Amino acid sequence: MMKNAGIQTELLYLDFEEQVENRTTSRIPPVVYGEVKSKSNRNGKTILFYNHYDVQPVDPIEKWNEDPFSGKVIGNHILGRGSSDDKGELITRIKAVEYFLKETGDVPCNVKFLIEGEEEIGSPNLLKYVQRYKDKFKSDLVIWESGYIDKDDRAIISLGQKGILNIEIKVHGPSRDVHSSLAVAIESPAWRLVHLLTLLYNANDGKILIKGWYDEVTPLSEKELELIANEPFNEEAFKNEYGVSSFIKGQSSYEIKKALATEPSCNISGLVTGYTNKGVKTILPSTATVKMDFRLVPSMDPNVQFNKLVKYLRSKGYSEKEVTINYLSGEPSFRTPLDNKYVKLIVNSASRIFNGVVLNISSSGTGPMYVFKDVLNIDSICIGSTILPNKMHSPNEFTNLDLLRKGTRCFIEIIKNFSKS
Repeated sequence: MMKNAGIQTELLYLDFEEQVENRTTSRIPPVVYGEVKSKSNRNGKTILFYNHYDVQPVDPIEKWNEDPFSGKVIGNHILGRGSSDDKGELITRIKAVEYFLKETGDVPCNVKFLIEGEEEIGSPNLLKYVQRYKDKFKSDLVIWESGYIDKDDRAIISLGQKGILNIEIKVHGPSRDVHSSLAVAIESPAWRLVHLLTLLYNANDGKILIKGWYDEVTPLSEKELELIANEPFNEEAFKNEYGVSSFIKGQSSYEIKKALATEPSCNISGLVTGYTNKGVKTILPSTATVKMDFRLVPSMDPNVQFNKLVKYLRSKGYSEKEVTINYLSGEPSFRTPLDNKYVKLIVNSASRIFNGVVLNISSSGTGPMYVFKDVLNIDSICIGSTILPNKMHSPNEFTNLDLLRKGTRCFIEIIKNFSKS
């Protein structure tokens, strides 16, 4: 699609390559790189679009109403895994560049694309890619992979993303599953894990109990607090979308807005032990496992936070023999400053297409923005055409055709205005 649009494109590899049936293969998914140099503004600014081509697994597939990879169009919707996250968003950027090349034979500013294949597993090799191909990725601003449109057709522009720490904790008990009558004699790793989890998080006040967990968190500025307070938030629409009647701890809309953008979190994403199929099997399980993710905010390093977690649990009597604690993956957080010179440009461009703009200091999700700042010293801004009901990462994911068109028009405006900056 990029070649057909007139974008110079190549695949960038990081590891070993080999030719198999005239195709290049690699153990690490390649980065798709694209570039269009402006003929009329060669010494002008360069904008870099960051996206990804990998998607989440389709499971549970039985809950899909259509083939997850059909791309079926029904009315205003394109159905399928990745239609919203992130292929729909990517197409709006490609089509914006194609518009200029087809209409004028040129682009008003230099444009680059970096499309990776590992975003959904934490971008484990993106830092290496950007370091190796540093000269190719040099630019002045990164437009991030996606952004939301609210129910009032306002573009939600985010200036950052939280970091993440993914871990697995496994509690070991007897050498095999044993008869449950022995529960009076043998301690269950399931109960042991339940107790362990209560030491990590206080469900009453929502605080993480790991010693020193919040040490690196810096207070928000008055300007940031004001922005959060003035940010529109439809409480009822949010609750209806996710089928909940109240917020955690009975918090107000302001507290939820602040937490989503700026507060660390502790989440159980998977919990497995014992017999979970139909019927009864009276056993005391030999192991109990939990997978957890901790969202992080600026200055919190996932490796440092992991070490704090391990030290804390060991101090509570959970030995290495009894409890295995594994680091699965992690990414630092990043926020573009409010006074970045391109923020106003993006806001003004989006305001011409959408019914207003909501400026958000950080989204609640995670992505490798830090890589571009650390290696290239480039800030990032999120803007796109996704809505909450698009069911990203869930069965029956879809995207909206009308919003793809608006997103494309928005990027045309951004490229025009960026060329004059």
